[in-house]
Amino acid sequence: MARIETFEELASWQKGRALTQAVYRASRGGEFGKDYALRDQIRRACISVTSNIAEGFERGGDKEFLQFLSQAKGSCGEVRSQLYVALDEAYVTDDEFKAMKALAVDTSRAVAGMMSYLTRSQLCGSKYRTTDKQPN
Repeated sequence: MARIETFEELASWQKGRALTQAVYRASRGGEFGKDYALRDQIRRACISVTSNIAEGFERGGDKEFLQFLSQAKGSCGEVRSQLYVALDEAYVTDDEFKAMKALAVDTSRAVAGMMSYLTRSQLCGSKYRTTDKQPN
């Protein structure tokens, strides 16, 4: 497996970015754009996904990265829940909802996959000199 040097290379971050773009497009105008509370909250949740992935990666430690990935995964769930509100209020069409929900689920799965990988791997992150994990 090739070494990942930047968070931008992570599939989970790339998927989160696509989710953020879709949500911003959908919430830009119409009634969705006027519902400031929902619009701002769903946007913050999307931003939280990519921001937590990036911050955790940059911290340089596997345990910290796992914690930030957990936050990102939670934010994916928050986005999905808010998408239901947007659907119920007819701010998005059924097709838009399905597409954004699929992006949120796909992003969440990618984050979960990274969490699983870090849990199983011997990587300790750049903060540590050794690559051997110590028993908990």
